[in-house]
Amino acid sequence: MSDRKLQLIATAPMGLEAVVARELKELGYDDARTENGRVTFTGGPADICRANLWLRTSDRVLVKMAEFPARTFDELFEGTKAVDWPDWIPADGEFPVEGRSHKSQLSSVPACQSIVKKAVVEKMKSAHGLEWFPEDGARFVIEVWLLNDIAMLTLDTTGPSLHKRGYRRLVTEAPLKETMAAAMVLLSRWHPERPLYDPFCGSATIPIEAAMIGWNIAPGLRRSFNGERWPIVPEALWEAAREEAFDAVKDDIPLSIAGSDLDPKAIEVAEAAVRKAGFAKEIKLSVLPAAKAKPEDDYGCIVTNPPYGERLGDDAEAEKAIRQLGLAALYLPTWSFFALSPSKSVEHYFGRPADKKRKLFNGRIECALYQFFGPLPPIRREEQPVR
Repeated sequence: MSDRKLQLIATAPMGLEAVVARELKELGYDDARTENGRVTFTGGPADICRANLWLRTSDRVLVKMAEFPARTFDELFEGTKAVDWPDWIPADGEFPVEGRSHKSQLSSVPACQSIVKKAVVEKMKSAHGLEWFPEDGARFVIEVWLLNDIAMLTLDTTGPSLHKRGYRRLVTEAPLKETMAAAMVLLSRWHPERPLYDPFCGSATIPIEAAMIGWNIAPGLRRSFNGERWPIVPEALWEAAREEAFDAVKDDIPLSIAGSDLDPKAIEVAEAAVRKAGFAKEIKLSVLPAAKAKPEDDYGCIVTNPPYGERLGDDAEAEKAIRQLGLAALYLPTWSFFALSPSKSVEHYFGRPADKKRKLFNGRIECALYQFFGPLPPIRREEQPVR
């Protein structure tokens, strides 16, 4: 089974499919294909481990078990029963079924879940010689997706979403997910030779994700996954993937990362998260309004998620935050700015159109990542090409 090729799926928040695909390609998966809300790629059991440990912007890693037409409950039952579930799920495995349906004749999700569960049980009965399953072992979450009368069955290798890195115990109001924070840093094309600053840092998610990217720390190193208890993915594969990830860490790279927030309580939460993540010396935090933020050095990146009314319920405060950000830009002419906001006033307060705008969703809120590019750092003498 270790050599078996599997169809794997990295689920992606809306708008981040291309970022997830780029991550997969950088990990060596050249066949990554982008679809709505997911990126498919080919791998073996070892790649279940690698993808879970390394993906920064995906929500979870699934195994695609089957795909077939399902216009009737009989078709759904027979298609599900044809899958080799006992190859994956042991006799004591827990196998709940989740589902969703869109533009399909089988529109009752609870009914579809019940049919899939019944079909899996029937398959398991014949393979394991049992009439009843205790379901007190490892967890195998089956999901049935119905779209345009096509059923797709998957197994979730991840468990709790990949944004749960393990360094954040407390959260501020309306926290930014770690996956979105990482995506913002990756889309800024920031690299650790440049300073990075977040003037609305909240619980410091953007600075922490930037530090993890700067030091090449796999975001899943601090947590566990459902697939770690699966017989089909041996413990040795997880150990090898973690060893590879530890060996890849580059913690000798100097970082210039800082953040500030007007709320002292937010900074307390942020400091706890920074300590937990292991960056107490690398990330500087302070209590400051954005208008008074004075990042050190030149040619840096401001990457931030200013507060806005839909998240925190105060439109006037949201406008004030964007105004302060635009004001800060006047005093930082060599810096590049990347701000995630649903507000249409961002470009007005910056006094120029964004060089790029990318539609993203912060939770259910439609936003744009406004990208204002500053000048590139001058090439240092030692970096100049040999003529």
